Amino acid sequence: MKPVLVRELIGEALREERIRQGKTLRQLSGLARVSLGYLSEVERGQKEASSELLAAISGALDLPLSTVLNVVSERLAEHEAMVIPLRPLAQAAA
Repeated sequence: MKPVLVRELIGEALREERIRQGKTLRQLSGLARVSLGYLSEVERGQKEASSELLAAISGALDLPLSTVLNVVSERLAEHEAMVIPLRPLAQAAA
């Protein structure tokens, strides 16, 4: 199974919210003051977005960054549960 990348999950969550709100990539780009090409790459999981960029994009979506990160965290946990059996941190570190 292909490892999941956090940047892909972030891009997926941002794209889903943008589409849910009925905004185009161009509209969000203007609102967030991020280049259209770069925003597209972030949504496709091809670029790692800085915390400043994530804050700008989530702000333009009128969505707390913590909400985006919570969605990403839940999806990552779901993926890890499918791939890696859960065990206590003390065991994993040993």
